[in-house]
Amino acid sequence: MAGGLDPQLKRALAERVRYYNELGIYDFYRREPAEANPSTIEGAVIQANPTIQPELGEQMTLSTKAAIAVPVAPETDLFEVASPKPESGVTDPLQALRLIREDLGDCTRCRLHKQGRKQIVFGVGNPDAELMFIGEAPGADEDQQGEPFVGRAGQLLNNMIKAMGLRREDVYIANIIKCRPPGNRTPERDECDTCSPFLMRQIAAIKPKAIVALGAVAAKTLLAINAPMSEFRGRWFDFRGTKLAVTYHPAFLLRDPRQKKEAWKDLKMVMRELGMAIPAKGTE
Repeated sequence: MAGGLDPQLKRALAERVRYYNELGIYDFYRREPAEANPSTIEGAVIQANPTIQPELGEQMTLSTKAAIAVPVAPETDLFEVASPKPESGVTDPLQALRLIREDLGDCTRCRLHKQGRKQIVFGVGNPDAELMFIGEAPGADEDQQGEPFVGRAGQLLNNMIKAMGLRREDVYIANIIKCRPPGNRTPERDECDTCSPFLMRQIAAIKPKAIVALGAVAAKTLLAINAPMSEFRGRWFDFRGTKLAVTYHPAFLLRDPRQKKEAWKDLKMVMRELGMAIPAKGTE
């Protein structure tokens, strides 16, 4: 596709984007081209239909159509053209993050704004960070202070970061969703789907060299793969132009401290990828 999109296909895709806009869907993102993986929805669809054409779209359900990664030429990101973001063209990551936060506003896009959240927890850290940690959702302390990972789990995460030879200020920390679910319940799929596009924009602005997904919810949402932690850990995933690793959520480590040694193995894998010196002893 070195020559760009066919004009007819471009018009058809533009009409599709407008159709989604009329349904109230404005946030789009696409995965980097990759070999079809049958364990994901889009992988299964593409593997079964390697020559999907736009006219077949009407024969699929809306959820299936949304899962298909449309092959767009790198120099022509149609979704960005049809639905430009405020941070488009901004090269300063700090300014881009500010624009994303302004665009998020006092979000009412899902039910969580009616279920007791005190404030939105956007993200915190170095906008030029090489390493980004992504958790599940804010808890009570985070909802109170407006910053991710400030409670007991946050203190453990700070120790994990310190054990790597870094400071909290050196990395960037965010969550899949930005509002506390009532009773700290697990976020629902539609809540993750509604909120995660803003996280994707944060990742695009920061451009970290590595991402660490904390826990199964973060891993499953980011990778669109339903698998146990044993299959996520100990390997690298290619994710939107960067590397993604998975380890246990600090809250889980508080409940089962025996797994801290396993989490340290994951962090050492990350440190090797980033060319960092590995201390002889990890966090307790």
